[in-house]
Amino acid sequence: MKLTDYHTPEERNKALAEKVKPFTERAKKHDEAGTFPFENFKDLKEIGYPALTVPQAHGGLGISLTELLHHQETIAKADGSTGLSIGWHMGITKQLGENDIWEAEKYKAFAREVVDTGALLNNAASEPATGSPTRGGKPETVAKKDGNGWVINGRKNFTTLAPILSYFVVSASIDGTDQVGNFLIKRERDGVKVDETWDSIAMKATGSHDLVLENVRVDEDDLVQYLTPGNKPATGWLLHIPACYLGIARAAQEYAIDFATHYSPNSIKGTIAELPNVKQKLGEMELKVLESTHFLYSVAEKWDASDEAIRQTMKPELGAVKLSVVNKAVEIVDLSMRIVGARSLSQKNPLQRYYRDVRAGLHNPPMDDMTVIQLASTSIDNFNK
Repeated sequence: MKLTDYHTPEERNKALAEKVKPFTERAKKHDEAGTFPFENFKDLKEIGYPALTVPQAHGGLGISLTELLHHQETIAKADGSTGLSIGWHMGITKQLGENDIWEAEKYKAFAREVVDTGALLNNAASEPATGSPTRGGKPETVAKKDGNGWVINGRKNFTTLAPILSYFVVSASIDGTDQVGNFLIKRERDGVKVDETWDSIAMKATGSHDLVLENVRVDEDDLVQYLTPGNKPATGWLLHIPACYLGIARAAQEYAIDFATHYSPNSIKGTIAELPNVKQKLGEMELKVLESTHFLYSVAEKWDASDEAIRQTMKPELGAVKLSVVNKAVEIVDLSMRIVGARSLSQKNPLQRYYRDVRAGLHNPPMDDMTVIQLASTSIDNFNK
């Protein structure tokens, strides 16, 4: 049964939660082997998940940001790597459909493939020489005009979902100009290669390999967007990132509660959950989960309820959510490990994977230092009004 057959977000999330249950055991296997969870994406495609953020006019559901974050949290709780990976496709597809960024027929053709086959897309923007694209570096990947098309050469790193993507949105400098554009490149194009370089100890199953482009020829209309340097607009869909790490934190919290309420060393009566120092940690975890949940979803609901003018004032709030939720998620996993003790470091214990995975959020955009500077500027501006 497809998720589009359900009538409410709650029904869809319940069905999704049931579908992703096997992801938890698979996460252990793929983390240890450093392999990609193709079967997880097969399962998500079976229920039509990749199409949920496609607008209704193009055959999807056009779900709200709030609903998307609930689903992303559910997936990440089962497997953080899969949650973060599919979140990029879901968010980008949502942004493209809501803002008419591409030419209409180009997006329509892409959306139809997502609905019909579960085709996946992600941006390929990061490069070794430029670092994070949020820092404003100009791509060394170059697109050169050639007759009625373009020839593109370059290398992109951190291309999440590389093993399974149908489409890459590649940022490239346009030869002979100061302009930078996004080019839509199908996987089947000659010269498109994936170099399996991903060796991170965190989010090992995201398949974030290097994308290598060697004389890749694309059509003239595959230049889908010119990129404007400087201050980027507010993008609510990036809240899929904190939603992912909150899901991982919830998984760690549940593991710690289960452990504490069942572990009974012979030095005490009852379980360790009754000890004051353990209760203190359990309470601190719950507080952080509550704070994160309210912050994340209140800002998402504000985004859903606002017009574009209001949304473009929300950039400091969006950055603050990411900073707060991700850092609290790191703290929640740490507290969980303190409750469980040394056995949390066993390779058989999922907490050591949660610990590695949750720290990856510190390196997802926007970066904490940029957010703090932005918040400082906002507070000064508000004071001077």
